[in-house]
Amino acid sequence: MEFFQDDFHWTSQAREPLHFVVVGAGIGGLTAGIGLTQTGHRVTILEQAPEISEVGAGILVAPNAARIFGRLGLLEQILDQASPLERNSLRRWENDKELGIAPLMPQVGHAPLVVGARYKAPLAVIHRGDLQRSLLEAAVALKIIIRTDARVVGVDSDFGPLVKLESGEWVKADVVVGADGIKSIIRQSMLAKRGIIDKSTPTGDAAYRIIIPEERMKGNQHAMALLKSNVGMRWMGPQGHIMAYPIKRNTVYNMVLLHPQKPGSTDDESWTRKGDKQEMLDFYAGWNDVVKDLMTYAPEGEVTEWTLNSHHPLPSWVENKIVLMGDACHPMLPYVAQGAAQAVEDAGVLAVCFSKTSDVRLGLAVYETLRKGRSEAIQASAATTRLALHLPDGPEQEARDQKMKIVGQNSDMWADQNWQGFMYGTDVMREAHENWLYHQSHVQGRNVRDQRSTANL
Repeated sequence: MEFFQDDFHWTSQAREPLHFVVVGAGIGGLTAGIGLTQTGHRVTILEQAPEISEVGAGILVAPNAARIFGRLGLLEQILDQASPLERNSLRRWENDKELGIAPLMPQVGHAPLVVGARYKAPLAVIHRGDLQRSLLEAAVALKIIIRTDARVVGVDSDFGPLVKLESGEWVKADVVVGADGIKSIIRQSMLAKRGIIDKSTPTGDAAYRIIIPEERMKGNQHAMALLKSNVGMRWMGPQGHIMAYPIKRNTVYNMVLLHPQKPGSTDDESWTRKGDKQEMLDFYAGWNDVVKDLMTYAPEGEVTEWTLNSHHPLPSWVENKIVLMGDACHPMLPYVAQGAAQAVEDAGVLAVCFSKTSDVRLGLAVYETLRKGRSEAIQASAATTRLALHLPDGPEQEARDQKMKIVGQNSDMWADQNWQGFMYGTDVMREAHENWLYHQSHVQGRNVRDQRSTANL
């Protein structure tokens, strides 16, 4: 907690307690439930799975998420399960040469550029299951009602705060929050109302994910050194790149390996689909020995592969008293590692908005105003980063590699100081709280104009 410094003072008391139904008990849904409950609201979380189990692999706890976790009293427990990243090492695919570094947490040298120091919040990596378990424990401690095996299959035709379960039961609230992920039923319903088919566009990339237990790496000194160091490794090559780092207190090595999507493969975005280890080895056969050694340690049958699709910005995140958050409205590609952080930002802003007003439409309108543009800008930045990381060898790649030698100036947006300032330095809860009257006036004025223009049609 020594790296978390916060002077934000927020009186988190609801003016009038409301009942929120949150659909989905993922990272965003649980964080929203915790924030709204701490604000004084009543929350019911509906989760389609029979039980909330520890699935997934490594994810980033970025400073913009850590700041919000700190304010909700969750950060210490989360960091107990996380590994801080001291720096990212940016490396060449063919020979493992280090091209540059991106300082992340406090260390000797580059002090003004270190992420943890600049943004007064830590940056760490954690297994998704460990983060979800910490959030679940906090939600249970707050006595939030969490209903498992409660699959939402429909919503009220007028988008009143009412959802239908697979069992046929209707669940009513004052507000419904759709945190039901990339395959969101609530998003599909919102788009259908506007006559829009919910679809995504393949990027042309797919990703393997492997997690390697320590016991499989013993005997390889170099691999063990990577596991025991808190350094993120980013290998960049033609048509692909690899991101790797230790998780679970440096006992498991997490790797995400991006590569061209195979012809004829499914566009389904399931990240639990099994991949083929030999196909993975074949694609990276020309890469350096460190990468090839690490891949051989992946347990048989435990390689997963998923297609990376881009999603167009939605016309709106709000219909009446139903609102979207997280992957349901702004699915993030992994190139800038902001998926979880943006869902946590959504949760933080929702909590602030509904500490300011009990007017559901006003609260949701201000939430959308504060969140939609920012999250979509970060969502769009993934395409720029993808191109920079996957350059074929040649003049453009050489120019990129030269630029990477300059700390803080980088075409890899993870390592670019200006983009870090936008991603990590923006304080969305402070903005919602301190400029509430401005945003309220803006929204109410816009709504008046919208009504006038509609009346004149």
